Amino acid sequence: MDTRTSATTTDPDLAAENFLSPDEKVRVKAAIRDAEMATSGEIRVHLEDLCPEDVLDHAAFVFEELGMHRTRDRNGVIIYVSVIDHKVAVIGDAGINAIVPEGFWTDVIGVLRLHFAAGRQADGLCEAAGMIGQKLKARFPRKSDDSNELSDDISIR
Repeated sequence: MDTRTSATTTDPDLAAENFLSPDEKVRVKAAIRDAEMATSGEIRVHLEDLCPEDVLDHAAFVFEELGMHRTRDRNGVIIYVSVIDHKVAVIGDAGINAIVPEGFWTDVIGVLRLHFAAGRQADGLCEAAGMIGQKLKARFPRKSDDSNELSDDISIR
């Protein structure tokens, strides 16, 4: 079962470094932190200028490169955005993929696309992080011994 989902964004003029203002980066990081308070899952946003291959394959590569698979329950999620190529993907780790249905992330992709098309990148990423936290809460509730296993920082390359 493959629950990876991708789509194309619509804002052609931004590079990854400029996709979010410094204040927006702070907002997105706070949204990730808030979303993770509801779940033992870990969420990360990754921005790149270009995607050199299939977006799902490349997002999976970045997922591994960032160590998103290094969680106790294998419940990390990456929101991958290729800014110049206008592509986005949401990928969950093996622990998530083993128990969720195909198309699990489709609504998250839809929210990202709507906000990005309107030039509201930070709003889209914040709402997507919140949605992911709520989706994971049902299957991966926060545990009493839960810790922040992975950085909440936005990675940019």
